[in-house]
Amino acid sequence: MKNIFLILFILITSFSFSQECNSVLTGKISDFHDNTTLENTTIKIIGTNKITISDEKGNFEFNNLCKQTYNIEVSHIACKTKIISIEVDGNTHKLISLEHHFEELSEVTVKANEQTTTKTAQETVIKVDILEKYSSSSLGDALREVPGVSSINTGNNIVKPMIHGLHSSRILIMNNGVRLQDQEWGIEHAPNIDINSANQISVIKGSGALAYGGDAVGGVVVLKPTRTYRIDTLYGRAIIGGQSNGKGYNATTTLNKNYSSGWFAQVQGSLRQVGDLKAPDYYLTNSGFKSTAFSLSGGKKMFESGFEVYYSFIDSEVGILRSAHIGNIKNLATAINAPEPLFTDDSGYDITQPKQEVTHHLFKASYYKRFRNFGKVDVQYDYQNNQRFEFDIRRGGRSDIPAVDLVLQTHTISANAKVDNNAELKYNFGLLGRYQNNVASPDTGVRRLIPDYDRNDFGIYTTGEWKVSDDIIVDAGLRYDFSRMDATKFYRRSDWEDRGYDEDFRDIIEGSVVSGGEIVDGVDPNASQYKTNPLFDYHNVSGALGFKYQFNDNHQLSFGYNLASRAPNASELFSDGLHHSAARIEIGDIRIESEQSHRLSATYGYRNSGVDLKVEPYFNRINDFIYLIPGPEGIIPLIRGPFPVWEYIQTDATMFGADITVNYEFSTQWNFNHKSSFIKGYDTKADLPLLDIPAFTTTNSITYTNAKWKNFSTSLISEWAFEQNEFPTEYNYTIPIADEDDIDVDLSPPPGYHLMHLQSEITLPVFKQSSMNIRLSIDNIFNTNYRNYLNRLRFFADEMGRNVRLQLQLNF
Repeated sequence: MKNIFLILFILITSFSFSQECNSVLTGKISDFHDNTTLENTTIKIIGTNKITISDEKGNFEFNNLCKQTYNIEVSHIACKTKIISIEVDGNTHKLISLEHHFEELSEVTVKANEQTTTKTAQETVIKVDILEKYSSSSLGDALREVPGVSSINTGNNIVKPMIHGLHSSRILIMNNGVRLQDQEWGIEHAPNIDINSANQISVIKGSGALAYGGDAVGGVVVLKPTRTYRIDTLYGRAIIGGQSNGKGYNATTTLNKNYSSGWFAQVQGSLRQVGDLKAPDYYLTNSGFKSTAFSLSGGKKMFESGFEVYYSFIDSEVGILRSAHIGNIKNLATAINAPEPLFTDDSGYDITQPKQEVTHHLFKASYYKRFRNFGKVDVQYDYQNNQRFEFDIRRGGRSDIPAVDLVLQTHTISANAKVDNNAELKYNFGLLGRYQNNVASPDTGVRRLIPDYDRNDFGIYTTGEWKVSDDIIVDAGLRYDFSRMDATKFYRRSDWEDRGYDEDFRDIIEGSVVSGGEIVDGVDPNASQYKTNPLFDYHNVSGALGFKYQFNDNHQLSFGYNLASRAPNASELFSDGLHHSAARIEIGDIRIESEQSHRLSATYGYRNSGVDLKVEPYFNRINDFIYLIPGPEGIIPLIRGPFPVWEYIQTDATMFGADITVNYEFSTQWNFNHKSSFIKGYDTKADLPLLDIPAFTTTNSITYTNAKWKNFSTSLISEWAFEQNEFPTEYNYTIPIADEDDIDVDLSPPPGYHLMHLQSEITLPVFKQSSMNIRLSIDNIFNTNYRNYLNRLRFFADEMGRNVRLQLQLNF
């Protein structure tokens, strides 16, 4: 019996050893994107000593292989190593693609932190090390780091970014790939963004990014989150800080988890509270701020495909300066002419009326897929819910009832394709659909400033980038947008007739409000109000053309032309109510059409070992510019009751200016930085300067760094804002008060000012792979009294005085 088993064992073994191992495995290595061959690729059969190199055509060959499955390791410089399984059954040929692509490389290189969104537009990138300094501040504060970017404020805590004199609906803000929708039309509506959720911000001056929208007359702000890495890692940061002015405090933390398999997750949260701020000589009563923010994201990102789910929530409460609440026109004149605010008590952290309460939810789900020899396709759905309450001091115990109560919901679906299989010619195309619904509560007890409306948007675009040579890049784009505004609004019959709507818009009247509040169909001659259904369609075409020439390593020059078209927003069309804190009635006009911007820009850059210079001139002609001015024709305000009337009109506007940036390194330890911005803006029809145009500003700083002193650095900063000497003096008016003499009120711009600031920081190692950064900042060192022309509360109080800030940041 033993002999039988021995014979069988010998036969089986002999058969196994005698099987033919004469199979040949051949293959070709190519780039995933454009199918170009990759020579000098190393191909190794794992577990054996077989190894080879691909030739100039990407071909490789292994001989004398057995019939079995082999694990093959494929590696190439600047590519991610790939391991694949190949079943060899006779002579076998295999095509292998590698991820040889800059976009993939940028995820693991420091250079990616400076990667721009466009090639020829005027664009500035704010990196994470700068953003961290603004952890306790707003998006608008951080964006002032960029030349040409200022802000228009309502006090110190409501800060809206302004790019080259344009703001609100003319600036498009992208947060993690989602266009922010948050009632951005109001000057007193700050963007609902937690700056701590961003890892990089790109500011594109002018409509240089058609993929995001064609209505960015002023520019685009793109906030990018922390990158994901395909390695097993856990890291994060925690920041806590405090400030002397307002006894404020803030805290934020971020935790990131990544896996080599591509899975990732991030959680981030922030808390900030500030009490009543203080000007050099008095308290700014009811100027506190409180905010809570949270975001969560997760998904899986591989080279060929991936998905992400993202959610963020912001809840903020903002006090409005108590002295800015005006009950009537006489109080307004008294408050403006008073040497200091009418209310100057320190109420600590309490926030009372007038105030705002805003919550914002954002949800996003996205998926992408890369296709061989084509490019990348991605689809995305996002939803936003923005609820805004504005409280005024009201009589009869109604102060707890909001005077403005708006809920804005937005659904967006988009799809984009990036074709990059040709290194010399790349192009994108995509489309977008959006539905938006605004509901204004009827329970406020006051006339609704913004009515209920539905808005539908559709957009389609294409952009291309052509690398003419190593020194010349040309890009171009074209976009079409359709918008439909469908509103339900009640007009007083007297207003309807005074504006001439009875002749031009009779067909949009659905019913009449008669005695007792009853609504009857059609037009009733005894109606007190008309119920209308304005339904407007807008067709807008936008485009861009850019050119960039790299003379050599030191000099480069770029030009750009941008055409932007923007449909009017709901405020510009339908505003019809009283802003108590502004002491004015705002009136829209349903005759307003889309505005169109023609913008020319150029950028000259010079760089050598010690100097980095950038000069950016621009010229912007805006036809049918939508403009909010006091009174008819922007000269004398109308008085309805005791309040002045501000009306939206359309005119033609011209804006031009230049931004200059100089960075000079004296040595490895000393650095000088200069930023200047100059802008002029005119109403060409009325031959008047435009309102709210920034004055000439210049900022200079000198910085000392010493890496040997725990990466110590300190900067002394000089900020100089000149007086705005071009102002439409026709808007300086005398306020008539019944039964009294007229009271003169000076609304001209305040004098210029000069401020000094100090920033210093040091980084200490605390654990094996952790560090603690300590930052100390002093704003307005000399506690200077001044007023900012672009702060709408400048009529009532000085700006905040000296502020000392201390921030601790733990990186782990």
